[in-house]
Amino acid sequence: MHSLVFVFFLVFFGASVFATLALYTRQAIVVAYIVLGVVVGPYCLGLISDITIVHEISDIGIMFLLFLLGLNLEIESMIKMLGRALFVCIISSLVFVIATVAICYLFGIGAQGFIIGAALIFSSTIICLKLLPTTALHHKRIGELVIAILLIQDLLAILMLTFMSLWSSQTDSFHLFSLIKLLLALPVLGGVGYLAQKYFLFRLFRKFSRFQEYIFLLSIGWCIGMAQLAVVFGLSNEIGAFIAGVTVASSPIAKYIYENLKPLRDFFLILFFFSVGAGFQISLLPSVWGVVLVLTVLVLVLKPILHFVTLWFVRETPKESLEIGVRLGQGSEFSLMLIALASTAGIASADAQIIVEAVAILSFIVSSYLVVLTYPSPIAVSDRLRRD
Repeated sequence: MHSLVFVFFLVFFGASVFATLALYTRQAIVVAYIVLGVVVGPYCLGLISDITIVHEISDIGIMFLLFLLGLNLEIESMIKMLGRALFVCIISSLVFVIATVAICYLFGIGAQGFIIGAALIFSSTIICLKLLPTTALHHKRIGELVIAILLIQDLLAILMLTFMSLWSSQTDSFHLFSLIKLLLALPVLGGVGYLAQKYFLFRLFRKFSRFQEYIFLLSIGWCIGMAQLAVVFGLSNEIGAFIAGVTVASSPIAKYIYENLKPLRDFFLILFFFSVGAGFQISLLPSVWGVVLVLTVLVLVLKPILHFVTLWFVRETPKESLEIGVRLGQGSEFSLMLIALASTAGIASADAQIIVEAVAILSFIVSSYLVVLTYPSPIAVSDRLRRD
């Protein structure tokens, strides 16, 4: 068993080296963290033989990711884009799942194709937002549509994570009692969060707003406190963190909290993506490499086409529709979370898990290159395309 200091040394010193190489090659930095995990993990060099601790710590990063996503949920803006984004997400997801199931049946995978397709319908919130210039993110229609589509996808992913966590691996069935409990727990947790924010939390924010350290501490406490309350209600930590963010989103201090917690989120997300790479059993890849390559092409080609067609159908311009489609043409961190949870619950096979992980990682790499070579981004190859 390695000491925690040694593990952190490998993760963060190694990440700094790999991230430097990634920036020189115009690659998304998250890919560097995954590749580092593959290289030093137990299935390659074996410098870290047990990633359990890293994985458990990295889960905090997912909590903060969803907390900040909830903080950034602008209800009024979302309502304006909701109809179009919802149509795009539903149609593109259904067609993509059908195509994935068909391909999986051709490769003899069978019913696992539905699980693989369901996991891969999502696009990466982190990569899309990292490669989207700030000006486009806040002031242009492309940014608004990308965020609206990603938010709907993220909400769907959160619901899928919640439902999957209630699936019994012993009986392979979904308990009606668990479903009723879920339906009651979500509004109750949301109500508790809203009341606590309105009559307690916001007053503290307003009274002690000049103490930055206290605001930072209170924000973390609120996020983790709601996450633990969600567990008491039978939900996941991630659901609680997301609701914690949503309940504070309307507060004037939400943007301040968002900006100040981003470094903390990034710290834990480095561990998350490292653990993804370290848990990737590369030795299993040869047995499924054919379907992995075909599905990777499907993600990189069909996803942009589906988004282009559906956005054009709702009267978006062809140029903007194509750019949005290309930016959304990859797997997601939620793909990795969903397939891992499905595997733990006994729903997904080991082959299905390795397929989703491999497709997500490959699509991260190729999609990042396509975006930085073609569209404005903070790490674009061309000076003409580089936008901060």
